[in-house]
Amino acid sequence: MSERILGYSDRLSALPGDAVNFKISAPMPGKFKARLVRLICGDDSPEGPGFKSKNVDSEIDGTYPARHQPILAGSYMWVTARQPFDLPNFTVQAMIWPTLPGNGKPQAILGNYDAANGSGYALYIDELVCLAFRAGKNPPVSTGVKMLARHWYEVYAVYDSGTGRVVVGHNMMLTYHGMPGSVSETQMLAEPMGEGGRFLIAAWNDDKFASAHFNGKIDGPRVSGRALKPAEIERLRDLPLDVELAQYVVAAWDFSRGMSTVKVTDVSGNRYHGRSINLPTRAMTGWNWDSSDFNWQSKPEHYGAIHFHDDDLYDCGWRTDFTLTVPADLGSGVYCVHVWQKTPEGKIEDYIPFFVRPARGTATAPLALLIPTASYLAYANQQMISSWWFDELSSCKFATMSSVDQYLEEHEGFGLSVYDEHSDGSGVCYSSHLRPILNMRPKTDLWQFNADTHLTDWLEKKKIPYDVITDDDLHAEGVDCLRPYRCVMTGTHPEYYSKAMLDALQAYTNGGGRLMYMGANGFYWRIAYHAGLPGVIEHRRAEDGMRAWFSESGEYFMSFTGEMSGLWARNGRPPNMLVGNAFAAQGFVESVPYHRTPESQDPRVSFMFEGIGADEVIGDFGTVGGGAAGWEIDRADTRLGTPPHALIVAAATDFPDSYHWVNEEMNHTHSAVNGDTNPRVRCDMMFFETPNGGAVFSTGSISYGGSLAHDGYKNNVSRLTENVVKRFVDPTPF
Repeated sequence: MSERILGYSDRLSALPGDAVNFKISAPMPGKFKARLVRLICGDDSPEGPGFKSKNVDSEIDGTYPARHQPILAGSYMWVTARQPFDLPNFTVQAMIWPTLPGNGKPQAILGNYDAANGSGYALYIDELVCLAFRAGKNPPVSTGVKMLARHWYEVYAVYDSGTGRVVVGHNMMLTYHGMPGSVSETQMLAEPMGEGGRFLIAAWNDDKFASAHFNGKIDGPRVSGRALKPAEIERLRDLPLDVELAQYVVAAWDFSRGMSTVKVTDVSGNRYHGRSINLPTRAMTGWNWDSSDFNWQSKPEHYGAIHFHDDDLYDCGWRTDFTLTVPADLGSGVYCVHVWQKTPEGKIEDYIPFFVRPARGTATAPLALLIPTASYLAYANQQMISSWWFDELSSCKFATMSSVDQYLEEHEGFGLSVYDEHSDGSGVCYSSHLRPILNMRPKTDLWQFNADTHLTDWLEKKKIPYDVITDDDLHAEGVDCLRPYRCVMTGTHPEYYSKAMLDALQAYTNGGGRLMYMGANGFYWRIAYHAGLPGVIEHRRAEDGMRAWFSESGEYFMSFTGEMSGLWARNGRPPNMLVGNAFAAQGFVESVPYHRTPESQDPRVSFMFEGIGADEVIGDFGTVGGGAAGWEIDRADTRLGTPPHALIVAAATDFPDSYHWVNEEMNHTHSAVNGDTNPRVRCDMMFFETPNGGAVFSTGSISYGGSLAHDGYKNNVSRLTENVVKRFVDPTPF
């Protein structure tokens, strides 16, 4: 497959006057071109409204030198001090839980080895799945015993310069009949080790870079300046350090400290602290976790493990190619930097999106479109279609790979979504925007970002003034971000929400604000933002839900904040309490229309149906599945918090058997799970008033936005939506 020009920015949301840095990797030598565009619609499908953008004159428009910028995935920990680990005698030890020992590559555990020049030392798992030690250019020393995946081991290497002898060994913490509990191997080193490079954990040096990434958990790494005996190694497992042996300890890292940071603390007293690179997963159960407590904050000493992966990625770290200072007169909206190069086969291009909001505390329109950037990150570079064994079963259709799917399959290292599993089979907890996100682009699948451009396209066509704000802004500023607006419109799939975001929206509607929920499966999963690192979210698949993977027992609480993750419904905040509806079912073969209910005749919603007949079928058309109700759908339920005065003004019930009921509502397996057999597979369109003159409108459908442009925007979905917007921006209280 042909190469792509790729890029990303250092921020997704920008204020007037902000500097936005763009980082580009161009595959062809020479030059590339860039320009600023305002994105109107990204749907270039044959059935859609067509791709629409407007060129905007800016300081970045021009030609730039092309260069390739690599992506260096893989997490590890490095220590800033180097000299203290160049020791004449030493012992290195750790507790490890390898998850992919048979991947055919060396996986470093700890040491200062530099593969580029063959200097230093490292304890590692070799290509034959055995614990091994290498020092300088000497032949490796291996135990010759294969290690098991997902079992805790105590591993160590001891070097005595007086004898030139190295001992490498491991103890299996849980032994089985016929399997050795302790294994060691001794060998003499003939050549000097050399000084080595940086001291790393979970990787080794390869000139200026890191390689041989470890997959699995590491707990309690120690370095001692003496050749210890096996019994002494065992005594150093726990903290506080053994009083007699503490004098020989050069460094002892406690991964249970600073859990929400990238700092790694040395508790030896020597202050050889480190930092993690590419966000390995923290708040992981350690070797001594005994299931007595499931919250790492209550018993941090049982959560002293970090889970490292060879495909972790936080920040590509690319150099900046150009910077846009957002002009004061640049209107709020969705923008892209369009970059392109000419190749022998034609033009290659990329559109790098970012969002411009008004000056903080101000509004230029009564309506705000709330861009679900947290959900964009959750799906960033997702590879479900190629990695989920159950994808076709879940969607009830054969998998068809897009150009983005194919590119991500053929090119590793772009970082994963929280829907994916790492190469070792563990779930992905973190996702960042500091990398090219190929599915957060126009001209891609009509899901998340590109589907949301159906809303911007419709607003522009109807000449409805609007501002753009993002989840990032909402999380950082709370309800103050919303107060300047009479009405807030969500995207088509605002699925991932932090507590601060949910609290802000609830305070907004309670305070008289009007909320238009333009999608479904919203406010479903609980996430956290990192307090110190920009552009990264955390999520754990805890306690039920339509899950891509399961969190391990004891690992439901997020490392960033210590909050319980998983479903918001399991955290006591069902989406019904905010928007009346909650996720009911999903199906990705076809969408269906709504039918008006008797409640739609209530005078409270007469404004909504002006120009729409009492028996008129609503939305039997659309780009997304051919109807306005579908893909993922929501349903009312007063038991979960739907207000008793809410009006279900329209409903869709004619869903085929490709629609599956959500499993969190199923307390026992049975056959009545699909649209043909289950009355709970239903999509409700809803309205209700909130305190202080506010109101909520819920579509209950992800595919709703794909119906707005039908027949030149002259259709009943468009008319109904326009009626709601006009009333919701009207200051007259409900």
